[in-house]
Amino acid sequence: MAVTSQAPARDGATATEEQPQPAPPVTRRRAGRGAARRHWPAVVPFFAFMAVCFGLPACTLAYNAFTVIDPATGASHHSLDNVRHSLTGAYATGLAGSVKLSLLSAVLATVLGTVIAQALLGARSGALRKAVVSASGVFANFSGAPLAFAFIATLGTTGTVTRLLHLKSTGFSLYTFTGLVLAYLYFMVPLMVVTILPALDGVRAQWREAAASCGATKAQFWRHVGLPVLMPSLLGGAVLMFGTAFASHATAAVMTGSSVPLITIQIANALSGNVLVGQENLALAMSLNMVVIALLVMAVQIPLQRRSNRWLG
Repeated sequence: MAVTSQAPARDGATATEEQPQPAPPVTRRRAGRGAARRHWPAVVPFFAFMAVCFGLPACTLAYNAFTVIDPATGASHHSLDNVRHSLTGAYATGLAGSVKLSLLSAVLATVLGTVIAQALLGARSGALRKAVVSASGVFANFSGAPLAFAFIATLGTTGTVTRLLHLKSTGFSLYTFTGLVLAYLYFMVPLMVVTILPALDGVRAQWREAAASCGATKAQFWRHVGLPVLMPSLLGGAVLMFGTAFASHATAAVMTGSSVPLITIQIANALSGNVLVGQENLALAMSLNMVVIALLVMAVQIPLQRRSNRWLG
């Protein structure tokens, strides 16, 4: 329904103007539902892909993780034995080692990546920033077996840097927990730079100017304004770094083998039968533990990312 109002015309007469009114809420909701129905067929292939490539393997993994096979008769029954076994003894040590390695690497990568990203924003040369960002994108994807071989050739027992700096005399060894941390930082620090740089770029100059006008120093600005605003992004980046390190397998497998207990290497050994034969379902139970930890990581990261987008978007 339109509302009419009288407005003076140019010749002194009155003219009738019709002012359109906004559509009622019910009409807007119906329009939104209609648009959603029209766009629904476009996302069907995506959900089909997710169901086949992720849903089906996940269901199979969960089903077999709770299935115990009798080695003598071959009969199977459902039980929690595999899950209990995967959380005891050497397997619990491997899970704890992976969590410890991921936490330490995530904290170091978050701190170093944030410092480097902030230094890039303060650089006057735009070409330098583009070069570092491009290099970070390349280094962040350089991992796995190629990275392990590069570190072995550089910092291994007979590596170039090891011989030049006589690192063997200091007791340094690449094939330890410390060596794995160094290798992980090689691709995690550039990944953190690429991740946190947009958030740091979103800290508005007006906030710095307002803090300076109130007599605040740079340290006070970052303590009371900058860090609280960036904290969701920093925590989200740290969670992402943890998940990246926790899921890495090839680098540790090539560099250290089984000398450093990690859950990913134990899963590979159980699946291939290198330690015990017929422990495939136990490996699936260990994989289920990793899936649970990954889901917890996602449950923490998604709210942090939304909050960061609300502040810096």
